[in-house]
Amino acid sequence: MRAVIQRVTHASCKVDDQITGEIGNGFLVLLGIEDADNQEDAEWLAQKIANMRVFGDENGLMNKSLADIDGNILLISQFTLFAATKKGNRPGFTRAARPEKAIPLYEEMKRQLSQLIRKEVQCGIFGADMKISLLNDGPVTIVMDTKNKE
Repeated sequence: MRAVIQRVTHASCKVDDQITGEIGNGFLVLLGIEDADNQEDAEWLAQKIANMRVFGDENGLMNKSLADIDGNILLISQFTLFAATKKGNRPGFTRAARPEKAIPLYEEMKRQLSQLIRKEVQCGIFGADMKISLLNDGPVTIVMDTKNKE
């Protein structure tokens, strides 16, 4: 799994001009799932996201987690995070998991994150043409990959 995590002051997702998910302070998480991903990847990544300390404390240092600020998560499926760009100018997406594999793992990630932050995770609609609005705070943007745990 590959995630782009953005600290935001607000974010929302629209599908066909209808808001499907909207948050205030917290994380916008763009999540890509590949064929090699499994339950353990979802568990590891969910723990990392939920406990990541990138929110400012009283001294302006990034020491607080989502729980500390009562933050939220907007989770968006993003198969294009596995774009292959080595050849030519048109990206290939063969590494991205097919919906029959990706949807259950996406739903598992949503469940795990909701459980860890003790509130409902907002989301888009898997596979839909989504319009994402956000105000990146900082900006703070972190990229994580379960196959490269740095």
